[in-house]
Amino acid sequence: METSLHQQLKAHYAGDDGEVEVRRGRYRIDAVRGDLLIEVQHAGLAAIRDKIRTLCEEHRVLVVKPIVARRRIIKLDRPGGEIVSQRWSPKRGATYDLFDDLVHFTRTFPHPRLTIETPLVEVVEVRCPGHGRKRRWRANDHVVEDQRLSSVGAVMRFTKAADLWQLVPGKLPKEFDTAELATAMGAPRWLAQRAAYALREMGAVRQIGKRGGAWLYERVGRPRRRKAA
Repeated sequence: METSLHQQLKAHYAGDDGEVEVRRGRYRIDAVRGDLLIEVQHAGLAAIRDKIRTLCEEHRVLVVKPIVARRRIIKLDRPGGEIVSQRWSPKRGATYDLFDDLVHFTRTFPHPRLTIETPLVEVVEVRCPGHGRKRRWRANDHVVEDQRLSSVGAVMRFTKAADLWQLVPGKLPKEFDTAELATAMGAPRWLAQRAAYALREMGAVRQIGKRGGAWLYERVGRPRRRKAA
């Protein structure tokens, strides 16, 4: 079921002069503004990669991948019922989370007709007790009933592989491994490993060798350092 968050973001990006839920060939497009097709994807990018590749053959496409920076959780006593508790979730999203999805999008982005935007959003998440027949209900067993947009914060825009360096705010040496990349991102090592894969496949870095057991990378476009004779 489509959430309020998805509906609100479609309306936000369509603007006053756009349309939502428009048919283009065999695809239904979330929003259309002029000659720009807009797809809002709160779930994983892997689910729309084939669709986006096809659309980019003839159209300009904007993929909107929101990242939930903050989430206020409201629990109800029943679907559509009374509020029993409210709290802020301790989990916070960060822009570098985009790399976790981009590993499945490396054959789609970059493309001359494709742009990705990543807005940081604050949402209200409504939960209610889960009374599914196939599982035993517990007091803390809640399911998400809806998500609603509270606010839209900073937005990052990516049109080419080099733009992905916005997700790496820290400094890197000319040759770096994923531990150093993790430090520069302010992210865990496992995510830096996924980032390195995405950056390599999209043409933003290249592997240049190993240091011990770790792969070394350098940014594409920078002159390679000559080895001493």
